[in-house]
Parts: sequence; C-alpha cells; structure tokens
Amino acid sequence: MPEILDSGIRQNDGVLRDSILDSLHAIFLALLQGFTEFLPISSSAHLILLPRLLGWPDQGLAFDVAVHVGTLSAVVLYFRRELVPMGRDWFRSLLTRQQTADSRLAWAVLWGTVPVGLAGLLLKGFIEHNLRSELVIAGATIGFGLLLWLADTKCRGRRDEHGLRISDIAIIGIAQALALIPGTSRSGATMTAGLMLGLSRQAAARFSFLLSIPVIVLAGGLLTIELIRSPALVDWRAMIIGAVTSAITAYLCIHFFLKLLERMGMLPFVIYRLLLGALLVYLFV
Repeated sequence: MPEILDSGIRQNDGVLRDSILDSLHAIFLALLQGFTEFLPISSSAHLILLPRLLGWPDQGLAFDVAVHVGTLSAVVLYFRRELVPMGRDWFRSLLTRQQTADSRLAWAVLWGTVPVGLAGLLLKGFIEHNLRSELVIAGATIGFGLLLWLADTKCRGRRDEHGLRISDIAIIGIAQALALIPGTSRSGATMTAGLMLGLSRQAAARFSFLLSIPVIVLAGGLLTIELIRSPALVDWRAMIIGAVTSAITAYLCIHFFLKLLERMGMLPFVIYRLLLGALLVYLFV
C-alpha cells in the first residue's frame, strides 16, 4: 500500500510539474508574442527560434490563435478613438462617394492589406517549406535591419499617414507582403517603407499598427479554420493564458513604443537585429 500511495503521489507531482511548466511556457511565449508583434524585430523569428533553442515542443495551433486574439484586442483597444471615425466615414464613403481624411485612411489600410493577402494565399506553402530555416531568418534579420537604419537616418520626413498616395499605399503593402519571410518583421518592413516615403516616425508607426489589424484578422481566421479541422484537443487554460498575457503585453508595448519613438529612434532596434542575426549565424551556420 505505501508503494502504491507513493507511486500515486509521484505521478500527481509529475502531472503538477508538467502543468506548471506548460503554463510557464505559455506565459513566456505570450509575452514574447505581445512584445515583438509590434516592434520592428520580427515576432515570427523569435517564436520559431526560441522553442528550437530551448528544446520546447511546438506551441500548437490553438495557442497561435489565442495570441493572435490577444494582440488584435490590444491594437484595437489602443486605437479605438481612431478606428471609430475611420469606420464611420468609410461606410459613409460607400454611400455618398465623398471622402474624408478618416475614410481615406481606412481605404489605405484596406488596400495596403491586399498584397499580403494575395501573397499569403499563393505562397504560404512555399514559405513554410523553404523559408523557415535559421539561415534565412538570420539574413532577413540583418538585411532588413540595415534597411530600417538607412530609412530612419536618410529618408525620414514629416508627412503623416492621412496624406498617403495610392503609390505610397502600394509600396507599403508590398513591403508588408515581403514580411511573410521569417525574420523580416511585418512592423519593421512597413515602418521602413513608410520612412523611405517621407513619413515621420510617428506616422510610419501608427500606419503600421493600423495595417496590422486586418492582417491579424486574416491570419487568425486561417489558423482558426485549421484548428477547427484539426483533431487535436484544445488546451483552454493555455489559450486563456496566451490571449490575456499577449493582449496586456502588446498594449503596453504599443503605448511605450509610440511615447519613446521620437526620443530613441530606430537605432536600438537596428542594433538588436544585427546582434540577433550575428548570434543566429554563429549558432547555426
């Protein structure tokens, strides 16, 4: 009997330790997602590489859906005062054909999403099978980091996001599509393109964050469809932890990034990308 009781205790202890460990993994990955999603340092690169480096199992579809819900909630909540007039004037523009600054910005966000939507549908399989290697991530991390530095130091202007032309929207949209390459960073690519087109740092960042909303909706929707079709069981505890943690982290990240952007510029993120890329080359090449 003592042996049976002792065995049961050890088994329960093991389950408890695994549960705690899984929760810690979920919290850490959600923090990482929330922190890196809107900074120009590539969230996908971190989420691909960190589990590999630490030997953690893949977080799974359900967790990916949860952190997408979290980051989407954060950006919508943060920009709620901008999104309400944008949505209202966009609907009015459909009925009256009359444009305002807010309706034009809403249209810019929608049209700027088209390239990444098409690229995602056409190239998703190719990217997943051919472009998720450590070497590709390292090259993209370094290369697009240098482009960000060039744009911030040589091209930055004073234009705001309400004055974007059709050609500007197309260029930023194409830059966002290039960010499907792991290591590029969606926010980094769109901010780089915005700065090169003469936007101010604040304007480039705000437009990048607004552009993230339909992209996260599309990506989260595709993941949700895959999750529904998948026979895997859903760990609701990990999903709740992931959604709440990533939402809080992403909201704080957006807030402080916009507050500190003019003071610190893009250089700290460029340096981080170069160091991360060099580390990846050292570890994997």
